[in-house]
Amino acid sequence: MITAGINEDWAVLQSMFPPNWRALAKDTGSLTRKLRSFKTEEEVMRTLLLHVANGYSLRETVTRAKLSGLAEVTDVALLKRLQCSEEWFKSLCMSLLKERGINIEKSVHNNVQMRVVDGTVVKEPGKTGSEWRVHYSIRLPDLSCDYFKLTATKGTLTGESFKQYPVKQGECIIGDRAYSTVQGIAYLESKKAYSLVRVNTGALPLFNLNEESKFDLLKTILELQEEFSTKECSVRLKVDENSWINGRLCIIRKSKTAIELALKKLKREASKRQSELKPATIEFAKYIILFTTLPMNEFSTHDVLEWYRLRWQIELVFKRLKSLTAFGHLPKYDDVSARSWLYGKLFIGLLTEKLIISARDFSPWGYYL
Repeated sequence: MITAGINEDWAVLQSMFPPNWRALAKDTGSLTRKLRSFKTEEEVMRTLLLHVANGYSLRETVTRAKLSGLAEVTDVALLKRLQCSEEWFKSLCMSLLKERGINIEKSVHNNVQMRVVDGTVVKEPGKTGSEWRVHYSIRLPDLSCDYFKLTATKGTLTGESFKQYPVKQGECIIGDRAYSTVQGIAYLESKKAYSLVRVNTGALPLFNLNEESKFDLLKTILELQEEFSTKECSVRLKVDENSWINGRLCIIRKSKTAIELALKKLKREASKRQSELKPATIEFAKYIILFTTLPMNEFSTHDVLEWYRLRWQIELVFKRLKSLTAFGHLPKYDDVSARSWLYGKLFIGLLTEKLIISARDFSPWGYYL
């Protein structure tokens, strides 16, 4: 009876897989080692998911696989199988993401596709555990994930930047202060895409529209003293000696409560660093300051502020994946198996989300035939 229940649960889970999941095992080269101790691709996947989804060690996984009649395999052989499965898990994830991205019209405003990008760091357990950065993109407002990738956390081309993402003409990419750089915004401009980014006042030099003089941001925000008051200003960025990017600032003063929380956080961080806060830093903390290249005649200040307000939802996606799949902990193996394990975790997270969404449409007997 226990085996029957396990098999039934597997049938439900398998119904959520991409239709070509078995073919992807061969197409991605994950079965270059052939099946060997496994009889089918299904046994390979079930054993890998024992390790990835449940967090069992390799040794515990092979013991459970043997007791359940799945396969008789050594922990070393399973590790090698995991290493070969990186592209398989990645392709499975991309297939599920593609399924979720079919309703494009819901996330389009004035024929502009809104996308939010962000990154998070995950670390292997232990003092010597390596770190990875996950770069992640979702579409608004339907929260369909359309891209992700893994990089190291140190070295060139590893930091949070708009350059980490493929971009199409006419899209608007929304990022937080980590993406507030001239180089990143220029990359979007070269792709004929729009940018909407929260200004990092220490990293994004602003210039007056028709001059080479610096824009006085502090003087501008001091004109807004009532909570929720807004202001828009035309500015430009200097890419090089002969190239400029025209844009505008959309500014809103925070509520009194939000200001108190922001200042409290700043003071706490300054205390840890044993440094004093600059007066300008205190003033900037009272406002949300956005830079965008979206056309003024199609996107009002209110529109820009509202789209950025939705940006926080991508953080909820990360938190959900971490809570559902222990996404914040990598196994302490080599880089290849760690990446494969990460893609496996993302696969489980996306399957879970698909199960939740599909539950609203389940037939009375459980799942689709």
